[in-house]
Amino acid sequence: MQTSEEKGNLVTIDWRPHSEIIQTLGAPPACDVSADSIATFQSDGVVLLRGASADWVDRLRAGLQRNMDYPNDYAFPCDSVAPGGKGRFFDSYCNWHRIPEFTDYLSSSSAASMACQFMQSTSAQFFHEHVFCKDAGTQTATPWHHDLPYYCVDGWQNVSIYVSLDFTPADTAVRFLAGSHRSGQLYYPRHFLDGSDYVLDDPSMSSVTPLEDTFEEENLRVFELEPGDTLLFDFRTLHGTTAAPIKHQRRAFSTRWLGDDMIYCARPGETSPPLQDIGVTPGMRMPEEFFPVLWPSPGLT
Repeated sequence: MQTSEEKGNLVTIDWRPHSEIIQTLGAPPACDVSADSIATFQSDGVVLLRGASADWVDRLRAGLQRNMDYPNDYAFPCDSVAPGGKGRFFDSYCNWHRIPEFTDYLSSSSAASMACQFMQSTSAQFFHEHVFCKDAGTQTATPWHHDLPYYCVDGWQNVSIYVSLDFTPADTAVRFLAGSHRSGQLYYPRHFLDGSDYVLDDPSMSSVTPLEDTFEEENLRVFELEPGDTLLFDFRTLHGTTAAPIKHQRRAFSTRWLGDDMIYCARPGETSPPLQDIGVTPGMRMPEEFFPVLWPSPGLT
């Protein structure tokens, strides 16, 4: 896989989905979400829906295992444990069209409907999926960061839908800084291997590292998670984990969604995922030939 000098994602195969796959996506079902949950998401930048994805746990585990067993057969595999470190911290993305369980999730789960409601958008455009696994014994912290500066998009209507695939105690679960999505400040992306900032020539960004010790405990949101529990969070919400040792495997499946105001943004340096040559210029919507609009579904328009 990667050396300590290779801090990005390994490029293996072309990430682009074939148009035939997009055309086969079914009409996903609608779901009802509470006004209180939407209000919490809008104010805190994160909300937990207990058991919302319980029916998908086994299928998503199977798809993730295939991704982990044959990482070079899929796009952008990455291992983020430094040489000599313990355990394994694996992630990969942009494989939804190659892994049947992930394709089925997009077609048959209520994620698209859910995303549209929480974003307070009239549409939900699928951006990409992202899978994670920290094996037992891993002691690698996920550094505090927020996701938007990693991405080649900009705007305010967005959401990540994170499905927990294992029991996760609070001491090793993802922590979120409530309200941080509303600050308007962007922070440099960080390398997951060692927590260092990306070196970018972008005066609009600053380093989050000096602020970490100032976060007040009452402003942190952290949840003990059961399989099927689902977190929804804004691309701008700061989050990270401690380096507490993982006692049992911690797996998760996340989908990222774009609302009405999300547009392509040319950021300095390589984005994650490194989505290049997609035929758009800054200010344009992401092309539907690669990033399908799944809500309203074709069957409802």
